[in-house]
Amino acid sequence: MNRDWIATAQTLSQALPFLQRYADATVVIKLGGHAMGSDDAMQEFARDVALMRQVGVHPVVVHGGGPMINQMLERLNITSEFVNGKRVTDAVTMEVVEMVLSGLVNARIVQAISAQGGRAVGLSGKDSNLIVCDPEDPALGLVGKPTQVNPTLLRDLADKGIIPVIAPLGMGRNGETFNINGDTAAGAIAAALRADRLLLLTDVAGVKNAQGEVLTELSASQINTMIADGSIAGGMIPKTQTALDALAGGVRAAVILDGRAPNACLLELFTEHGAGSIIRHG
Repeated sequence: MNRDWIATAQTLSQALPFLQRYADATVVIKLGGHAMGSDDAMQEFARDVALMRQVGVHPVVVHGGGPMINQMLERLNITSEFVNGKRVTDAVTMEVVEMVLSGLVNARIVQAISAQGGRAVGLSGKDSNLIVCDPEDPALGLVGKPTQVNPTLLRDLADKGIIPVIAPLGMGRNGETFNINGDTAAGAIAAALRADRLLLLTDVAGVKNAQGEVLTELSASQINTMIADGSIAGGMIPKTQTALDALAGGVRAAVILDGRAPNACLLELFTEHGAGSIIRHG
């Protein structure tokens, strides 16, 4: 008997309990970092998402696009101002943000998933009032924080076997368009769907302790303690806070994982050891 076939059969046998565990599960994935900057990484991510759908998982993809927005603003000679490290988004900048997120980045991801055999459709948080926002901070202009998520459209698409790919834009109460942090949008959508998993892809291996060791499993209380004592700092604070907010909103577990690792999403869902730092209630 062919040895490759035996190895494949053994792998499938080992994965079977995990495949059964996630049958009909909703998994929200925040795509960002390395996986968005490389054509090969994008192709691999798209293949993984299409496979997830084929085995009965309902993936929902929410993407960022900060580097692409920066590049377009530079090409158009539009200067950005920042307040506390966050970009001030005026009406002109917002036009560029929407064009890049909905017109370029979103379409690229949808095309990549479709090329791998998946059925994907591109959306933004403005479609069907998916995400309603208030201003996050008046000093930041058109930067929004989600106050209401209406997941009916996403559930309808899941019932039809379609993978939603969502640009992090929202609608204001007066009809204005808001730019939303991608992690924040993903967390809000995951909470509204009561998702089984929120996967936050980033360019680090996971949450590390003070000794620099990746912690594979943490509780919400441990995260709060590590933020308070400084073990979690910098850019990891908003990611872990997004995870905590999602858990508080009804998500079963959130995972911060390395999007640079091959097949990171599949390893996290369908192997015993996972691929990042899982954060659960407690």
